[in-house]
Amino acid sequence: MLIKDYYNHDYAKMLADRISERYEALDRDGFVADVTAAVEGKEYTQRMYAIVEVFDRYLPEYPETIKLFGEMLGPKLSSIGDMYSEGMWLAPIGKYVEAHCVEYPEHFTASVMFVKELTKRHTGEFAMRPLIVAYPKKSMTVLRRWSLEKNVFVRRLSSECMRVSLPWAKKMTAAVEQFDLYVEILSNLRYDEDTYVQRTVANNLNDLYKYDSEKAQFIVDAWMRNNPTKATLWIIHHGSRSLRKK
Repeated sequence: MLIKDYYNHDYAKMLADRISERYEALDRDGFVADVTAAVEGKEYTQRMYAIVEVFDRYLPEYPETIKLFGEMLGPKLSSIGDMYSEGMWLAPIGKYVEAHCVEYPEHFTASVMFVKELTKRHTGEFAMRPLIVAYPKKSMTVLRRWSLEKNVFVRRLSSECMRVSLPWAKKMTAAVEQFDLYVEILSNLRYDEDTYVQRTVANNLNDLYKYDSEKAQFIVDAWMRNNPTKATLWIIHHGSRSLRKK
C-alpha cells in the first residue's frame, strides 16, 4: 500500500473515533464522509491539506483544537524509527498546526509546546518551520533550549526543523540568518551519541555547504579546533559529502 492510501475511509473512521472521545460535538458521520471524499484521487500532500480543510469545518478554533489534539496524542514512541509507521495517523494533525500556527501569534507558546509533544510521536519539523520564518529569534531561542533536552526526539527536532533544504518542505533560510543561534544549536549537538541526531546535524551542514559554504566551513573549523569526538568527526564527514561530489 502506498503511504497516501493509508489516509482513506478507514483512517477517517479511526480519526473520528479518537476525536469524538474528547469532542462530543463532532458530527462524526459528516466528518467521516467529508474526509473520505476529500482525499479521493489525491496525492499525499494534497490529502494532508484536504484533511486540514475538513478539520477547519468540523472543529473549534485553533487554540481549542490544538488542546484537543494534544489530549489525543497517546503514548510516546520508543524509537525514532517508528514515527513514520506508528505515528502516521498524526501527519494531518501536524499539517493542521503547520497551516495555522502563525495566524495565532498570541498562542506561540502553545504551538511550540504542541510541536514538542508531537515530535515524540511523529515528525514535528514541518509544523515548526512556519514559526521559525515568522518569529525567527523567538523560535530559535526555543530550539536552543531543545538542543539540550534529554529526550532524543526533541534534540533531533531542534536541528531537523532548521535545515535549509528539508525534503518535502520549502527552502528556508530564516534559521541560518540567526547565525549565532544556529551555530550554538548545532554545536550543542555535535557530540551527541544518537545516530539520528548525528544524521540531522550532518544533513544541516550539507544543506549549508550548498547554500553558503563559508558559513558551513566556519562551523566545521571551529569544531575541529575544539576536541572533536568520533561523533563530531562522523558528522563533519557526512555533512561535507556534497563537497566530495564536486
